[in-house]
Amino acid sequence: MATHLDRRNDLSLDSLNFFLADVRDGLGPYLAIYLLAVHHWEPASIGLVMTIAGIAALITQTPAGALVDSTRFKRALIAIAALVVTGSCLLLPFVTSFSLVALTQAISAAAASIFAPAICAITLGITGPRAFTRRTGRNETFNHAGNACAALLAGLSAYLFGPVAVFYLMAVMALASVIAVSFVSAQAIDHDLARGLSPSETGQGKQPTGFSVLLTNRPLLMFAICCALFHLANAAMLPLVSQKLAQANLQMATPLTSACIVAAQLVMVPVALLVGAKADLWGRKPLLLVGFLILPLRGVLYVLSNDPWWLVSVQLLDGIGAGIFGALFPVVVKDLTLGTGHFNVSLGAISTVFGLGAALSNSLAGIVVQEAGYSAAFLTLAAVAMAALVLLWLAVPETVQRSDADSIALQGKAPPMVAP
Repeated sequence: MATHLDRRNDLSLDSLNFFLADVRDGLGPYLAIYLLAVHHWEPASIGLVMTIAGIAALITQTPAGALVDSTRFKRALIAIAALVVTGSCLLLPFVTSFSLVALTQAISAAAASIFAPAICAITLGITGPRAFTRRTGRNETFNHAGNACAALLAGLSAYLFGPVAVFYLMAVMALASVIAVSFVSAQAIDHDLARGLSPSETGQGKQPTGFSVLLTNRPLLMFAICCALFHLANAAMLPLVSQKLAQANLQMATPLTSACIVAAQLVMVPVALLVGAKADLWGRKPLLLVGFLILPLRGVLYVLSNDPWWLVSVQLLDGIGAGIFGALFPVVVKDLTLGTGHFNVSLGAISTVFGLGAALSNSLAGIVVQEAGYSAAFLTLAAVAMAALVLLWLAVPETVQRSDADSIALQGKAPPMVAP
């Protein structure tokens, strides 16, 4: 029976994921709109600022994971990072030089790299491996709900008060996340569990394994490559859809693109909830294969019609694929690193790998569009997605048996056989 403390931690984690949803992803296109509309920057300068922020996020993800693994002040890390993001948002309306804008965005991106591993660590430290899947699905549910709500509020506030309002909105959400994390019980977090040691090893002073064990973990390396290919195929699809929408109807391109984002996030809410509830029962791999299959299917469907509503409808499938991936990514990493004590640094390292895939996606798509057109670009991305699907099917095993065997063994029962 859930105690008052359990309910408080659940509500606190729900609130934390909701409010951090927009903060984790950064200002993104809103920054571009602000710099273009208010300061009249050249597109090349805007792109360079966003590239600098992206590089800062990439190079800090693995160190951020290592820091989360090693510290017992995980709640404080989130609070400090949220305050840094708040400061960078509040400073932006008062700085205009390229160097200062780039610096604020790089610092903000580096701070935001703390959020994902810290939330996963706190979740694992509170729930333990066995209940982690369900709680992660719930985390993702509130994350997507927060993203959808933030996108709607950003659009409304920007319409009423101008592009600068988005910065204040993000600052308010960052401050709300500080309040939310303060209500998570520090005593409820087992820091040995939080870094990926198994329940049987907690409280015994066991030291984590060497990092070399991760480099020899073939399933983990194969999963990292699959994630990189997935994001290489996925990241450019929405920008390509936006470009096609602009070609069809320039006036409606921005509202329809926003509709794509909000609708996909709303689809992700029930998908993440379903994955959290059923991944332990059905297994990780079948659900992941469905998520990966959606991606080449989207790439093929985009070439069948240029009708704006067809393009928006196909984009809704992203809610299924990305919803499954987002909910299962930390769960699979947890399964594959259980007992090593390096869960969060592994999470950061793989995030860096697929971040590189996402960074290269738009360049790949842009080159193909220039040489052969939009249909060829969508089919190229679909081919990359199919390669990711085949590699996942052939090279990544089912991982649910690892966490189940561990948790059931603690009860003195023999683990069930799980098909690979």
